[in-house]
Amino acid sequence: MDKKGQKYWISICTALFVVYIFAAARPVPQETIMVPQWLSSLESGYPVSLNGEGESAGSAGPSLIPFRLGNRFGYADREGLLPVNRIKTRNLFLSPSYWAEYGGTPEDIEVLKNSGETAFVIEKSRAYPLFLDGRLYLIGKDMDTLTALDGEGTPRWSYDFAAPLTCIDGAAGFTLTGSLDGVVEILDQEGKRFFFFEPGGSRLSAILGCSLSRDGNRLAVICGIDDQRFLLLERYGDPVRGEFRVIYHEFLDDGFRRPVHISFIDGDSRVAFERQGGLGLYDLQSRTSRTIPLDGSISAMDGEGSGGIFFVVLSRDGTQKELVGIDLPGTVVLKAPFRSDDVFLHRAGSRVYLGGGTVLAAFELGKR
Repeated sequence: MDKKGQKYWISICTALFVVYIFAAARPVPQETIMVPQWLSSLESGYPVSLNGEGESAGSAGPSLIPFRLGNRFGYADREGLLPVNRIKTRNLFLSPSYWAEYGGTPEDIEVLKNSGETAFVIEKSRAYPLFLDGRLYLIGKDMDTLTALDGEGTPRWSYDFAAPLTCIDGAAGFTLTGSLDGVVEILDQEGKRFFFFEPGGSRLSAILGCSLSRDGNRLAVICGIDDQRFLLLERYGDPVRGEFRVIYHEFLDDGFRRPVHISFIDGDSRVAFERQGGLGLYDLQSRTSRTIPLDGSISAMDGEGSGGIFFVVLSRDGTQKELVGIDLPGTVVLKAPFRSDDVFLHRAGSRVYLGGGTVLAAFELGKR
């Protein structure tokens, strides 16, 4: 990392440090701040400490964070060291536990652990690796076949879909899928379908985003083109095999013709989803939806929203990016602009990881 780039990112960290997230929006005994922890250059592989205190004693989260930024990928630990830091040369599969690079023709795929050691080899594969909910899968080259693997790479079950998959999620041992023909399906741990749903109601049927709550009892989807809708479904009846029914739906005005961001956040108490002109937030307790206007398209969401704070990264006009902090249920309280072609955002409890250019940075949410 050159001195100019390092100074640029240090200035961003300093700005974030002095911005108080709870800016008198409501009476609270303490204010929440973002404390810079470190910067790490992907070119040199060495971190620069910014708080002089090392690892936060109360921090929790995974020991290694998978990152993909520009043409580089690897893993960062909580101190900013990069045990795996490589230049991407082919297609990439990257998860918290495994990674692999692979080509586009049938070949052996070497799947490695996050330590860099070989985990297993998938022989003569005509599919792409995927990691969800602690499980490994293969998606067929035409995106219409899903195969579950065990820890040694041996197939456990396989399922064929009628159309290419457009989204997939996993939780509580279940696998949620959405496909180009507008079908939502849920598979159990044995690969057997126990839920099938066609939302319909649009000129073009397609599932553009889907998410499953961590307990597997709710699912959210963005579906259709002309008109596009947000749907929330909830399990009823048997707590394990019960059916799902729609408990909320909302038209989204001008929608997207591409995959969209959608995720259960804040302990599954809310659903955050990308919508035209901003961010949609649905509150499961009040059964209400609101829109947070945002200037730019959403490039990344933190996927967690814990502690009442939710982060997104916006993109506009090429390299212009902005980290936005939202005080749930929906007040924008932080805006931090920066420039980068690519972005990386990850949330692990009180720790926020942000990347741009060839630099990763870590911040700790604290009280003052």
